[in-house]
Amino acid sequence: MAPTTEDLTALCAADGEFGLAARHWTGGLRLEIGEDATGFTVTVGAVSAGVPEVGDGVIVLSGPAAAWEPMMLTVPPRFMNDIAAAVGASPIERSSDELLWWQYLPAVQRAIELLRAPGEAADAHEEVGPTPRFDSPVGRYVHLQIDGHDHRVYFEEAGQGIPVLLQHTAGSHGVQWRHLFENSSITDRFRLIAYDMPFHGKSMPPVDKRWWAEQYKLTAEFFRSVPRALSSALTLERPVFMGCSMGGLLALELAAEHPDEFRAVISLEGSLRVGGDWDRLLGFWHPQVSNDTKSRLMEGLTAPTSPDAYRKETIHAYSAGWPQAFLGDLWYYISEYDLTDRAASIDTSQVAVHILSGEYDYSATVEDGRAAHDAIIGSTFTEMQGMGHFPMSEHPQLFMKHLMPVLESIS
Repeated sequence: MAPTTEDLTALCAADGEFGLAARHWTGGLRLEIGEDATGFTVTVGAVSAGVPEVGDGVIVLSGPAAAWEPMMLTVPPRFMNDIAAAVGASPIERSSDELLWWQYLPAVQRAIELLRAPGEAADAHEEVGPTPRFDSPVGRYVHLQIDGHDHRVYFEEAGQGIPVLLQHTAGSHGVQWRHLFENSSITDRFRLIAYDMPFHGKSMPPVDKRWWAEQYKLTAEFFRSVPRALSSALTLERPVFMGCSMGGLLALELAAEHPDEFRAVISLEGSLRVGGDWDRLLGFWHPQVSNDTKSRLMEGLTAPTSPDAYRKETIHAYSAGWPQAFLGDLWYYISEYDLTDRAASIDTSQVAVHILSGEYDYSATVEDGRAAHDAIIGSTFTEMQGMGHFPMSEHPQLFMKHLMPVLESIS
């Protein structure tokens, strides 16, 4: 049964997150659930009861009642935990102006979430402790010659032993790895080094290039060169490389192209090929779409059972980043990267390959990770139940249970 317009309106009106996401919106949300219709109207961000008619400013989501049912569960199944994924993975269809959808997607996502019965969220236990206190990593800058330019690259490190280079996801930065630095069972045996890609986080653009006058696109050649240049500058001896998302793809590519430089690669959310239409990513860099949309879209890639504080922390970097960075990174992720014809050539006796995929990741799915594992003879594969696209930051305690056996095999 569809929720009444009064119930949905009351939920949204009382929710601070929805209110922030719906600011300036004039129009409404119309939900067609089987034969029933519900929704609300919005006037400059103020929500009121009433099912809006199709028209300017109105976003319409429609589908059979059976398609909506899993989305309303306290813990929805994968691909039904977020409306942005469900529109492509279920019979639910969306109709609205394309730009309007991108502008108010965070508000729509939150409105759908409010229809679910609340459940028990996981806690962020490791954050409890006395203050003031210091975290483990120490950061500094190194100048690297990459693509003919001097790049001032920021990195943080902690621990001792086998070096591990940590590559962040597209559009984010190295803070995603902060939980690993505080795990002494890791840092007692591994030297962790998390870096920010050029143009990301604290890494600075080169001063000898007019980068502001051209569109940023991350190429495979440039991407491969960053961890290799950093490894050389720090005189690392065959480090481990661990990356997530675009970093997970890079891990597999480094195993294929430079197996003599790395003793092992750990590919989080890896795939042989992701693919997609880069030109259709309107909202990833549009002057009328806030960075909030990119971050909220990424939250839909996290597991609904991950701690809320860590889910929100994970997406915070997407709101704070250089607007071009995320879209430019996706050039590599969906346009350049393709390991389909090279995967079988990877020699896992020379470089160990470990692939870990999260259940709720709809970008690089569990099936994609398993296909990469099948193509790379001698690789290992782990399906991480209850995890999404950002395992190391969205639910670090659960991620450690999957990661530790991999690190044990490497050490």
